[in-house]
Amino acid sequence: MTVITVGSRASQLARAQVTEYLAPLRRRLPHIVFRHRVMTERADRDRRTALIQVSREAGGAAFAGAQEAALLAKEVDVIVHSFKDLPATSTPGLVVLPPPGREDVRDALCGSTLADLPKGARVGTSAPRRIAQLLAARPDLQMVPIRGNVPPRLAKTRGAGGLDAVVLAAAGLRRLGRADDISELLPTQPFTPSPAQGALGIQIRADDTVLRDLLAGLGDPAADAQVRAERAVLVALRSGCDVPVGAHARLRSDGSLSLTARVTALDGTRDIAVTATGPAADPESLGRTVVDDLLRHGAEPLLDAARAVTA
Repeated sequence: MTVITVGSRASQLARAQVTEYLAPLRRRLPHIVFRHRVMTERADRDRRTALIQVSREAGGAAFAGAQEAALLAKEVDVIVHSFKDLPATSTPGLVVLPPPGREDVRDALCGSTLADLPKGARVGTSAPRRIAQLLAARPDLQMVPIRGNVPPRLAKTRGAGGLDAVVLAAAGLRRLGRADDISELLPTQPFTPSPAQGALGIQIRADDTVLRDLLAGLGDPAADAQVRAERAVLVALRSGCDVPVGAHARLRSDGSLSLTARVTALDGTRDIAVTATGPAADPESLGRTVVDDLLRHGAEPLLDAARAVTA
């Protein structure tokens, strides 16, 4: 009997993502046993250090390094990630397969709508992109860093002295059955999401051709083109989750790919966004084209300032 070991982080969301991914595989391949193994990442162990610092010390793999090491050591056969947690550049010896579709890409405000937040409201998020975009829309807000899994972050809006709202990915809330906690889905303009948000990152060893063929049928070409274009923005900007960069790609009715990328000053005082369209067959070129436009419009000083502040 063939046994395939699937690895992930230990959070409720990570477990839900594995269940989602394996459901069609188990129906299609009843003769294969899929086992799930959970692992603890550096960012899961260290909840005190600022996430930006943890990410930089881990080379951008704060949520993926331990899993990738286990995959390279053949302790697991496939990893199911939140795609946005993967480093922008591939780890040697590993490949990421096309994602099996994509959930809602938007950020969600939980606890209050943006319009209903009082002046000076306290909003919880540690992501530079979310901080910058919210301050661009509401410079009066007080941004409060928060870490941890989804349920504890949602709990921070409850009780005396709690936060007025927290910002989370809508995809994670939906996968956990917590859509009712969403007060407002923030529009992708101007709240351009994190590259690959809402997609699952399916990672295997590059030389495992048997497993690649086995899993190939689950990949969604449209989602694949979208995330490749969005992640190409990060690669071209030599950036990760430590800088306020958003990217969102959409397939148009004519089959072409539209990509919007946004760089926002950490204090929200300046915001640069560009959109370009190109062939879906070459999403990386579209990502590079958009980055060239961003840089021509002055994005580099905003990125340098963000890196200096968060260093």
